[in-house]
Amino acid sequence: MTTEPRYTIRQLAALAGISPRALRHYDAIGLLRPARNPANGYRLYRREDVLRLQQILFLRELGLSLEAIQTALDRPDFDLLHALEEQRQALRERQARLARLIQTVERTILHLKGETTMSDNELFAGFSEEQQARYEQEIEQRFGDRQLNESRQRWGSYSLEQKRRIMEEGGAIYRDMVAAMPYGPASPQAQACVARWHQHLRYFYEPTTEILLGLADGYNDDPRFAAFFQRLHPDLAPFMRSAIRIYCQQAGE
Repeated sequence: MTTEPRYTIRQLAALAGISPRALRHYDAIGLLRPARNPANGYRLYRREDVLRLQQILFLRELGLSLEAIQTALDRPDFDLLHALEEQRQALRERQARLARLIQTVERTILHLKGETTMSDNELFAGFSEEQQARYEQEIEQRFGDRQLNESRQRWGSYSLEQKRRIMEEGGAIYRDMVAAMPYGPASPQAQACVARWHQHLRYFYEPTTEILLGLADGYNDDPRFAAFFQRLHPDLAPFMRSAIRIYCQQAGE
């Protein structure tokens, strides 16, 4: 007779590559509640818990909040097989986007080495509207789901042509920021770019001063943002952080 494997919190954390603290948090909010060892009260995770944790990690990877994940998994009509098929499709789409990004990075390297040339538009190849929106959402999550939901609603209300124009406007702002770098972050040229960037964010949500400063730090601290700005100019991310901080300081005076 085969005995179903059961894992302690540390064993499952090691198996899944996450921290025991995360599992304790999932238990505390009711997202993943294991059985308890009657002898000592310790958590014991069964096969069904392992499968549920896999779903949690898949959905987190796809950008869902813990609240949204719990709502999805606790639905009476939740179908694990159907969910896995949908996640497979989403991951394949992400794989294709990453392949385009890798190709763009490789071409940019050759461009910087002088072995080929790239137009400004080609520098943004591979950055689809979905990926750009996701970048914004990852930063928004620092400030709660309200901004995240607002961003999704606003972005979903635009037509394809409006989305294309918004993306082009964002690229132009970053290129103009590069052009303003020789004048310094406090210069009228740089501050005008920050003001345009501030207004551009309103396509997604209403940006508070806290969000502006958080984005300024995220552009430098998050490797995905840093890699994006590095392609435009090696010093663009720290320059933008300085310019945004000056802009916010002046707005508060």
